[in-house]
Amino acid sequence: MRTSASKITFRKTNLITIVLLFILILAGGIVRSTGSGMGCPDWPKCFGQYVPPTNVSELPKDYKQKYVAGRLEKNQKFANTLDVFGFSDLARRIREDKSILVPEEFNAAKTWTEYINRLLGEITGLFLLFTAIFSFSYKHENRLIIFLCILNVVLVGFQAWLGSIVVSTNLVAWIVTVHMMLALAILAISISTYHLAKVYGKHKLNVSPITHVVTVFALVISVLQIAFGTEVRERIDAVASHLEGGYREDWISNAGAIFYQHRDVAILVLLINVLLFALIRSGFSRHSTQQQVMSFTFLMIMLQIVTGILLSYWALPPFAQAAHIVLASLIFGAQFYLMLNLYQSANLQEAHK
Repeated sequence: MRTSASKITFRKTNLITIVLLFILILAGGIVRSTGSGMGCPDWPKCFGQYVPPTNVSELPKDYKQKYVAGRLEKNQKFANTLDVFGFSDLARRIREDKSILVPEEFNAAKTWTEYINRLLGEITGLFLLFTAIFSFSYKHENRLIIFLCILNVVLVGFQAWLGSIVVSTNLVAWIVTVHMMLALAILAISISTYHLAKVYGKHKLNVSPITHVVTVFALVISVLQIAFGTEVRERIDAVASHLEGGYREDWISNAGAIFYQHRDVAILVLLINVLLFALIRSGFSRHSTQQQVMSFTFLMIMLQIVTGILLSYWALPPFAQAAHIVLASLIFGAQFYLMLNLYQSANLQEAHK
Protein backbone atom coordinates (compact mmCIF):
# COMPACT_ATOMS: atom_id res chain seq x y z
CA MET A 1 0.00 0.00 0.00
CA ARG A 2 1.41 3.37 -1.07
CA THR A 3 2.15 5.84 1.72
CA SER A 4 0.58 9.29 1.27
CA ALA A 5 2.75 12.41 0.99
CA SER A 6 1.38 13.77 4.29
CA LYS A 7 2.40 10.61 6.14
CA ILE A 8 5.88 10.72 4.61
CA THR A 9 6.16 14.35 5.73
CA PHE A 10 5.14 13.33 9.24
CA ARG A 11 7.79 10.60 9.43
CA LYS A 12 10.53 12.90 8.13
CA THR A 13 9.57 15.68 10.53
CA ASN A 14 9.35 13.22 13.42
CA LEU A 15 12.79 11.83 12.60
CA ILE A 16 14.33 15.31 12.41
CA THR A 17 12.74 16.07 15.78
CA ILE A 18 14.37 13.01 17.33
CA VAL A 19 17.78 14.09 16.01
CA LEU A 20 17.19 17.62 17.34
CA LEU A 21 16.28 16.22 20.77
CA PHE A 22 19.63 14.43 20.98
CA ILE A 23 21.43 17.62 19.89
CA LEU A 24 19.49 19.58 22.51
CA ILE A 25 20.50 17.11 25.22
CA LEU A 26 24.11 17.59 24.13
CA ALA A 27 23.70 21.37 24.25
CA GLY A 28 22.15 21.11 27.71
CA GLY A 29 25.10 19.02 28.83
CA ILE A 30 27.50 21.67 27.57
CA VAL A 31 25.56 24.39 29.39
CA ARG A 32 25.61 22.34 32.57
CA SER A 33 29.30 21.39 32.40
CA THR A 34 30.41 24.96 31.68
CA GLY A 35 28.13 26.58 34.26
CA SER A 36 26.40 28.68 31.58
CA GLY A 37 22.84 28.29 32.84
CA MET A 38 22.57 31.92 33.92
CA GLY A 39 24.43 33.19 30.86
CA CYS A 40 21.13 34.72 29.77
CA PRO A 41 19.34 35.85 32.93
CA ASP A 42 16.08 36.80 31.20
CA TRP A 43 13.70 35.18 28.70
CA PRO A 44 12.75 35.19 25.84
CA LYS A 45 15.40 37.84 25.16
CA CYS A 46 18.97 37.69 26.43
CA PHE A 47 19.95 40.75 28.47
CA GLY A 48 16.95 42.42 26.89
CA GLN A 49 18.30 41.84 23.38
CA TYR A 50 17.41 39.46 20.58
CA VAL A 51 21.12 39.13 19.74
CA PRO A 52 23.16 38.76 22.95
CA PRO A 53 25.93 41.23 23.82
CA THR A 54 29.57 40.29 23.40
CA ASN A 55 31.00 42.85 25.80
CA VAL A 56 29.96 44.15 29.22
CA SER A 57 30.04 47.69 27.82
CA GLU A 58 26.89 46.84 25.83
CA LEU A 59 24.91 46.25 29.04
CA PRO A 60 23.10 48.84 31.21
CA LYS A 61 24.95 49.83 34.39
CA ASP A 62 22.29 48.35 36.66
CA TYR A 63 21.99 45.00 34.83
CA LYS A 64 23.12 42.98 37.86
CA GLN A 65 20.48 44.41 40.18
CA LYS A 66 17.78 44.09 37.54
CA TYR A 67 18.34 40.42 36.82
CA VAL A 68 18.91 39.44 40.46
CA ALA A 69 15.49 40.96 41.15
CA GLY A 70 13.99 38.94 38.30
CA ARG A 71 15.58 35.75 39.58
CA LEU A 72 14.31 36.45 43.09
CA GLU A 73 10.79 37.01 41.79
CA LYS A 74 10.87 33.73 39.84
CA ASN A 75 12.06 31.78 42.89
CA GLN A 76 9.37 33.34 45.05
CA LYS A 77 6.68 32.21 42.61
CA PHE A 78 8.16 28.71 42.57
CA ALA A 79 8.21 28.66 46.38
CA ASN A 80 4.53 29.62 46.41
CA THR A 81 3.82 26.70 44.08
CA LEU A 82 5.70 24.34 46.41
CA ASP A 83 3.58 25.61 49.32
CA VAL A 84 0.42 24.64 47.43
CA PHE A 85 1.69 21.07 47.04
CA GLY A 86 2.75 20.76 50.68
CA PHE A 87 6.53 21.26 50.30
CA SER A 88 6.58 24.09 52.83
CA ASP A 89 10.04 23.34 54.23
CA LEU A 90 11.62 23.40 50.79
CA ALA A 91 9.71 26.58 49.92
CA ARG A 92 11.06 28.23 53.06
CA ARG A 93 14.64 27.23 52.18
CA ILE A 94 14.26 28.75 48.70
CA ARG A 95 12.92 32.00 50.13
CA GLU A 96 15.80 32.17 52.60
CA ASP A 97 18.55 31.26 50.12
CA LYS A 98 20.87 34.26 50.03
CA SER A 99 23.13 32.86 47.30
CA ILE A 100 20.70 33.92 44.57
CA LEU A 101 21.21 37.53 45.64
CA VAL A 102 24.83 37.35 44.52
CA PRO A 103 24.95 38.73 40.95
CA GLU A 104 26.91 36.81 38.33
CA GLU A 105 29.60 38.56 36.35
CA PHE A 106 28.97 38.89 32.62
CA ASN A 107 30.78 36.25 30.58
CA ALA A 108 30.33 36.42 26.81
CA ALA A 109 31.22 32.76 26.25
CA LYS A 110 28.64 31.58 28.80
CA THR A 111 26.05 33.99 27.43
CA TRP A 112 26.40 32.68 23.89
CA THR A 113 26.53 29.06 25.07
CA GLU A 114 23.17 29.50 26.80
CA TYR A 115 21.79 31.53 23.89
CA ILE A 116 22.63 28.79 21.37
CA ASN A 117 21.06 26.24 23.72
CA ARG A 118 17.88 28.33 23.77
CA LEU A 119 17.83 28.64 19.98
CA LEU A 120 18.14 24.86 19.66
CA GLY A 121 15.34 24.46 22.21
CA GLU A 122 13.07 26.81 20.27
CA ILE A 123 13.81 25.06 16.96
CA THR A 124 13.14 21.68 18.58
CA GLY A 125 9.89 23.00 20.04
CA LEU A 126 8.79 24.18 16.59
CA PHE A 127 9.54 20.76 15.08
CA LEU A 128 7.57 19.10 17.87
CA LEU A 129 4.68 21.41 16.98
CA PHE A 130 5.01 20.62 13.26
CA THR A 131 5.09 16.91 14.11
CA ALA A 132 1.83 17.31 16.05
CA ILE A 133 0.23 19.12 13.12
CA PHE A 134 1.34 16.54 10.56
CA SER A 135 0.25 13.70 12.88
CA PHE A 136 -3.38 14.39 11.91
CA SER A 137 -2.64 12.55 8.67
CA TYR A 138 -3.11 9.42 10.83
CA LYS A 139 -6.51 10.41 12.23
CA HIS A 140 -8.20 7.51 10.46
CA GLU A 141 -5.48 4.92 11.12
CA ASN A 142 -4.02 5.50 14.57
CA ARG A 143 -5.20 8.35 16.79
CA LEU A 144 -2.68 7.35 19.45
CA ILE A 145 -0.01 9.00 17.28
CA ILE A 146 -1.94 12.28 17.40
CA PHE A 147 -2.45 12.08 21.17
CA LEU A 148 1.22 11.37 21.84
CA CYS A 149 2.40 14.19 19.57
CA ILE A 150 0.11 16.72 21.27
CA LEU A 151 1.22 15.43 24.68
CA ASN A 152 4.83 16.02 23.68
CA VAL A 153 4.12 19.66 22.81
CA VAL A 154 2.64 20.14 26.29
CA LEU A 155 5.55 18.36 27.94
CA VAL A 156 8.19 20.39 26.13
CA GLY A 157 6.53 23.59 27.33
CA PHE A 158 6.64 22.33 30.90
CA GLN A 159 10.23 21.20 30.37
CA ALA A 160 11.24 24.71 29.28
CA TRP A 161 9.76 26.17 32.46
CA LEU A 162 11.41 23.49 34.58
CA GLY A 163 14.75 24.22 32.94
CA SER A 164 14.50 27.84 34.03
CA ILE A 165 13.87 26.67 37.60
CA VAL A 166 16.92 24.38 37.45
CA VAL A 167 19.27 27.29 36.79
CA SER A 168 17.40 29.77 38.98
CA THR A 169 17.39 27.79 42.23
CA ASN A 170 20.40 26.43 44.07
CA LEU A 171 18.68 24.20 46.61
CA VAL A 172 16.36 21.88 44.70
CA ALA A 173 18.71 19.11 43.62
CA TRP A 174 15.96 16.68 42.64
CA ILE A 175 14.67 19.07 39.96
CA VAL A 176 17.75 18.30 37.86
CA THR A 177 16.84 14.60 37.95
CA VAL A 178 13.20 15.34 37.10
CA HIS A 179 14.37 17.60 34.27
CA MET A 180 16.51 14.80 32.81
CA MET A 181 13.80 12.14 33.23
CA LEU A 182 11.30 14.40 31.48
CA ALA A 183 13.76 14.88 28.62
CA LEU A 184 13.95 11.10 28.26
CA ALA A 185 10.15 10.88 28.33
CA ILE A 186 9.85 13.43 25.51
CA LEU A 187 12.48 11.52 23.55
CA ALA A 188 10.71 8.20 24.15
CA ILE A 189 7.37 9.61 22.97
CA SER A 190 8.96 10.96 19.78
CA ILE A 191 10.58 7.60 19.11
CA SER A 192 7.24 5.87 19.79
CA THR A 193 5.30 8.01 17.31
CA TYR A 194 7.97 7.49 14.66
CA HIS A 195 7.87 3.75 15.23
CA LEU A 196 4.06 3.59 15.27
CA ALA A 197 3.93 5.37 11.92
CA LYS A 198 6.67 3.23 10.44
CA VAL A 199 5.18 -0.14 11.43
CA TYR A 200 1.52 0.66 10.72
CA GLY A 201 -0.06 -2.40 9.12
CA LYS A 202 2.92 -4.67 9.85
CA HIS A 203 2.71 -7.93 11.73
CA LYS A 204 3.89 -8.54 15.27
CA LEU A 205 7.03 -10.59 15.80
CA ASN A 206 7.29 -13.90 17.58
CA VAL A 207 10.13 -13.20 20.01
CA SER A 208 11.08 -15.29 23.03
CA PRO A 209 9.76 -13.95 26.37
CA ILE A 210 13.27 -13.96 27.88
CA THR A 211 14.45 -11.51 25.18
CA HIS A 212 11.58 -9.18 26.00
CA VAL A 213 12.29 -9.38 29.73
CA VAL A 214 16.03 -8.75 29.38
CA THR A 215 15.37 -5.82 27.01
CA VAL A 216 12.99 -4.14 29.45
CA PHE A 217 15.37 -4.80 32.35
CA ALA A 218 18.28 -3.29 30.39
CA LEU A 219 16.18 -0.21 29.68
CA VAL A 220 15.15 0.18 33.33
CA ILE A 221 18.77 -0.17 34.50
CA SER A 222 19.87 2.48 31.99
CA VAL A 223 17.24 4.92 33.31
CA LEU A 224 18.35 4.18 36.87
CA GLN A 225 21.97 4.78 35.83
CA ILE A 226 21.07 8.15 34.31
CA ALA A 227 19.20 9.12 37.50
CA PHE A 228 22.26 8.19 39.56
CA GLY A 229 24.38 10.24 37.16
CA THR A 230 22.32 13.38 37.72
CA GLU A 231 22.66 12.90 41.48
CA VAL A 232 26.42 12.50 41.11
CA ARG A 233 26.50 15.74 39.19
CA GLU A 234 24.52 17.50 41.94
CA ARG A 235 26.90 16.26 44.64
CA ILE A 236 29.92 17.35 42.63
CA ASP A 237 28.36 20.77 42.06
CA ALA A 238 27.92 21.10 45.82
CA VAL A 239 31.54 20.08 46.44
CA ALA A 240 32.79 22.47 43.75
CA SER A 241 30.81 25.30 45.31
CA HIS A 242 32.19 24.49 48.77
CA LEU A 243 35.75 24.47 47.42
CA GLU A 244 35.01 27.66 45.44
CA GLY A 245 35.87 25.97 42.15
CA GLY A 246 39.36 24.93 43.24
CA TYR A 247 40.94 21.55 43.99
CA ARG A 248 39.15 20.04 40.98
CA GLU A 249 41.00 16.74 41.41
CA ASP A 250 39.30 16.27 44.79
CA TRP A 251 35.72 16.77 43.64
CA ILE A 252 34.95 13.11 42.92
CA SER A 253 36.54 11.81 46.14
CA ASN A 254 34.34 14.20 48.09
CA ALA A 255 31.14 13.32 46.23
CA GLY A 256 30.33 10.43 48.56
CA ALA A 257 28.82 6.97 48.06
CA ILE A 258 26.57 7.99 45.17
CA PHE A 259 29.57 8.08 42.81
CA TYR A 260 30.49 4.49 43.61
CA GLN A 261 26.86 3.41 43.25
CA HIS A 262 26.83 5.05 39.82
CA ARG A 263 30.01 3.15 38.89
CA ASP A 264 28.62 -0.19 40.14
CA VAL A 265 25.40 0.23 38.19
CA ALA A 266 27.54 0.95 35.10
CA ILE A 267 29.04 -2.53 35.46
CA LEU A 268 25.52 -3.98 35.67
CA VAL A 269 24.55 -2.04 32.52
CA LEU A 270 27.47 -3.60 30.67
CA LEU A 271 26.70 -7.15 31.84
CA ILE A 272 22.98 -7.03 31.04
CA ASN A 273 23.69 -5.65 27.58
CA VAL A 274 26.24 -8.41 26.90
CA LEU A 275 23.46 -10.90 27.64
CA LEU A 276 21.00 -8.96 25.49
CA PHE A 277 23.50 -8.79 22.64
CA ALA A 278 23.86 -12.58 22.74
CA LEU A 279 20.07 -13.06 22.69
CA ILE A 280 19.57 -10.66 19.78
CA ARG A 281 22.43 -12.22 17.83
CA SER A 282 21.00 -15.71 18.24
CA GLY A 283 17.46 -14.67 17.33
CA PHE A 284 17.93 -12.26 14.42
CA SER A 285 20.03 -11.99 11.28
CA ARG A 286 23.07 -9.75 11.09
CA HIS A 287 21.25 -7.30 8.78
CA SER A 288 18.06 -7.08 10.84
CA THR A 289 16.98 -3.83 12.47
CA GLN A 290 17.18 -5.48 15.87
CA GLN A 291 20.80 -6.56 15.56
CA GLN A 292 21.89 -3.25 14.04
CA VAL A 293 20.28 -1.31 16.88
CA MET A 294 21.88 -3.63 19.44
CA SER A 295 25.31 -3.19 17.85
CA PHE A 296 24.88 0.57 17.95
CA THR A 297 23.85 0.35 21.62
CA PHE A 298 26.94 -1.66 22.49
CA LEU A 299 29.20 0.83 20.71
CA MET A 300 27.63 3.68 22.69
CA ILE A 301 28.17 1.75 25.94
CA MET A 302 31.86 1.31 25.13
CA LEU A 303 32.21 5.04 24.43
CA GLN A 304 30.28 5.76 27.61
CA ILE A 305 32.81 3.73 29.59
CA VAL A 306 35.64 5.72 27.99
CA THR A 307 34.07 9.06 28.97
CA GLY A 308 33.45 7.72 32.46
CA ILE A 309 37.14 6.90 32.82
CA LEU A 310 38.05 10.38 31.56
CA LEU A 311 35.72 11.94 34.12
CA SER A 312 37.12 9.84 36.96
CA TYR A 313 40.84 10.21 36.28
CA TRP A 314 41.14 13.56 34.47
CA ALA A 315 39.29 15.81 36.93
CA LEU A 316 35.94 16.00 35.14
CA PRO A 317 36.83 17.76 31.87
CA PRO A 318 33.72 19.62 30.57
CA PHE A 319 33.80 18.00 27.11
CA ALA A 320 33.67 14.54 28.74
CA GLN A 321 30.73 15.60 30.92
CA ALA A 322 28.71 16.68 27.89
CA ALA A 323 29.68 13.55 25.92
CA HIS A 324 28.80 11.33 28.89
CA ILE A 325 25.23 12.59 29.12
CA VAL A 326 24.52 12.53 25.38
CA LEU A 327 25.90 8.98 25.13
CA ALA A 328 23.62 7.95 27.99
CA SER A 329 20.63 9.40 26.12
CA LEU A 330 21.68 7.63 22.90
CA ILE A 331 21.86 4.32 24.78
CA PHE A 332 18.40 4.93 26.22
CA GLY A 333 16.98 5.88 22.83
CA ALA A 334 18.48 2.85 21.10
CA GLN A 335 17.29 0.46 23.81
CA PHE A 336 13.80 1.95 23.71
CA TYR A 337 13.64 1.64 19.93
CA LEU A 338 14.89 -1.95 20.19
CA MET A 339 12.14 -2.75 22.69
CA LEU A 340 9.52 -1.38 20.28
CA ASN A 341 11.01 -3.31 17.35
CA LEU A 342 10.99 -6.57 19.26
CA TYR A 343 7.24 -6.20 19.62
CA GLN A 344 6.52 -5.11 16.06
CA SER A 345 9.00 -4.54 13.25
CA ALA A 346 8.78 -2.62 9.99
CA ASN A 347 11.42 -4.90 8.50
CA LEU A 348 9.64 -8.19 9.06
CA GLN A 349 11.02 -9.82 5.93
CA GLU A 350 14.60 -9.64 7.27
CA ALA A 351 13.93 -9.84 11.00
CA HIS A 352 14.60 -13.53 11.40
CA LYS A 353 17.39 -15.74 10.22
